[in-house]
Amino acid sequence: MAKFKKKTKTSESIPTSALPDIIFMLLFFFMVTTVLREQEILVEQKIPQATQLQKLQKKTLISYIYIGKPKNTALYGSEPRVQANDALMNTTDIIQWVNRERDALPEADRGMITISMKVDKDVKMGPISDVQTELREADARRVLYASVGKVVRN
Repeated sequence: MAKFKKKTKTSESIPTSALPDIIFMLLFFFMVTTVLREQEILVEQKIPQATQLQKLQKKTLISYIYIGKPKNTALYGSEPRVQANDALMNTTDIIQWVNRERDALPEADRGMITISMKVDKDVKMGPISDVQTELREADARRVLYASVGKVVRN
């Protein structure tokens, strides 16, 4: 009678030599497929310099309004326009826009909404004053004016 030999058990460990390749392929895949969305600015922006600057703490509570001359003057004219969320709007639409932005926030943070106005330095005070009035009526009391670096005075 013939003797049968027992087969030796194979190791069940996972081969790790290909793991770095797999990780880099995943990293490359996510880098290629991820899209970072920024707003398309439809108005000209030459932001003025400031004498004092303050860094913001919670940027999730900030909504942006851009005021300036439209880039496409043939379509929108040459008068300063208001832009919010990739769309030009009239000053009368600001109250509805603020309410939509406030509703998008968690309920605990709705009173802390901050409106950041990025205004072209060549815009007269009239459109800015109109926007401020509409923001006041919408009960958006926290308004900040964006600017670039600090002015150095001698």
